[in-house]
Amino acid sequence: MKMAEPFASFDELPAEAQELFDAAGTGCFFSSMPWYRTFAKYAVDAGDRLRIYCAGAENPDGTLQAILAAMEKTGEAGRFKKRKLTSLSSYYTSLFGPIMSGADEKKAAAELARTIASERPRWDEVELRPLDVDAPSFGALVEGLQGAGFVVQTFFCFGNWYLDVRGRSFAEYTESLPSVLKNTLSRKRKKLEKSGRAKIQIVTGGSELEDAIQDYNKVYLASWKKPEPYPEFVPELIRTCAGLGALRLGLLHVDGQPAAAQFWITLNGTALIYKLAYNEQYADLSVGTILTATMMEQALNVDRVVTVDYLTGDDAYKKDWMSARRERWGILAMNPRTVRGAAAIARHVGGRAAKRFLNSLAKRTWRPQGSPQAA
Repeated sequence: MKMAEPFASFDELPAEAQELFDAAGTGCFFSSMPWYRTFAKYAVDAGDRLRIYCAGAENPDGTLQAILAAMEKTGEAGRFKKRKLTSLSSYYTSLFGPIMSGADEKKAAAELARTIASERPRWDEVELRPLDVDAPSFGALVEGLQGAGFVVQTFFCFGNWYLDVRGRSFAEYTESLPSVLKNTLSRKRKKLEKSGRAKIQIVTGGSELEDAIQDYNKVYLASWKKPEPYPEFVPELIRTCAGLGALRLGLLHVDGQPAAAQFWITLNGTALIYKLAYNEQYADLSVGTILTATMMEQALNVDRVVTVDYLTGDDAYKKDWMSARRERWGILAMNPRTVRGAAAIARHVGGRAAKRFLNSLAKRTWRPQGSPQAA
């Protein structure tokens, strides 16, 4: 399969695409077909257009080598609106990347970039985020887009805290927690258990699922969090994960009322802490901390995961629970062949700097611009 028109839906993809998604999904839930189908159906505006690019090896059998799921946002009105292609991702996405077969990633990324660059009318900008800055595909995409004639900038998105379990039990893990957190957890947990006011359950599916979703929504609406822009998405993702056997929906009730809720996704040895909230009315009982500990005990003692991932953001409390940090970055590719692309280059790179950047484009090799050392 050589350079071809992008597909407009996942249903149109060739049969061999499923194999790539299945392989990628074992390593990252956000690269799986169930994730993309749920996201595309429930977290994309009605007018947005899916653009799913495929790259094949440059050989006679045209083996499918890479897939890049993207979309064109169509909400901007006007004759002179910017044509921008973005990754099929949003703030709901903790990690995005091309679905690679494991073959020659540079060649596949270059072909994806050439396919994007060859479309007419031309794209003014291409933005992909959030990507693993340390993955080979990151540099391959940058070089591919540069090779297709785009001016490329890379940028920091957020930090990602995670726990390398190293075979520890929950009891062994808690010994590594900061003393303040450990003491608070022990004291508050004993007090709440002794009062008899609390009930904790972890729902994985079955007849309890819909009631659990309702309780999750009640907690979320009573928390400090902003209302979801796509209210159907998270409940449907919960149902999707239940169907995969990956759902861990933790609920803590106080006096019969839902006080804290956490949505974890546990699959292939990794526990993803996807959504969490608590009713501020119960903040003094540390319901969020107690539920996190219960979910962690489930992950380490029952599910026996290798990694626990706190996903998006550098929130201070995550450092207390996790052991390491890595970074997610983005790629912004601007097209010097279009008026709006050139304007973006001047805006993001600067006048004289943009000219130097364009003159040296063919000679450049990629490195993260201003990238700090990954922790």
